[in-house]
Amino acid sequence: ENAPLFVARRLFRVTKLHSSSLDWCIFSHNRGGYERSTGPGGTQMKNKGLEQQISDEIMMMVNSRKTLMLSTLDENNHPYASYAAFALGRDCLYVLVSDIAVHGVNLRIHPQASVLIIEDEDSAIELFARLRVTYQVEAEWIQVDSDAWHVGIALLTERHGQRITNLSQLSDFRLFKLKPRGGRYVKGFGKAYQIDSGTLTGENLQHLREGHKKREVVIKSE
Repeated sequence: ENAPLFVARRLFRVTKLHSSSLDWCIFSHNRGGYERSTGPGGTQMKNKGLEQQISDEIMMMVNSRKTLMLSTLDENNHPYASYAAFALGRDCLYVLVSDIAVHGVNLRIHPQASVLIIEDEDSAIELFARLRVTYQVEAEWIQVDSDAWHVGIALLTERHGQRITNLSQLSDFRLFKLKPRGGRYVKGFGKAYQIDSGTLTGENLQHLREGHKKREVVIKSE
């Protein structure tokens, strides 16, 4: 089976969706479900129908964007914010970046980075609670002309076209595989979900319950 089709089947979880199509399906959930507490600030989702819906929403959100915000560290551990075009892999993200770019240098020095995928300001219903997914990732440099390299370049080319083919032939461009080590999906105020390490959508999502609190007003006596 060719790699892109295998990746697509894994990403879209065809075996779990009641459809033979790769189109996204958002299922209605059973509101009678409940959640099990996992400690302060969060509860393990017990309603598997709702959990699957949230997982599908996460993947649909990620799949709707073509670039991601990338936070890396330089040799002095100073943070650097940038962005890069990406493609979806098997529970990973692929980026093709240049050694000339600061973030390309940083990923070779510090493989630990953070990724933000966020909806546009113009389409956001609430500017202060924009739909977004964040991941803590570990960057793995993929050797040129390896099997993994061909898979990543094929996925990037399918998503971004001929530009990737051209860039991949330049000696200063490197392919990195960003492997998630945890993350968070936020879909509004009080609607944040912790994502498992090692996955893009989370096998066991945790609903974060620690909400905003009103500041206490201290009245000073004269």
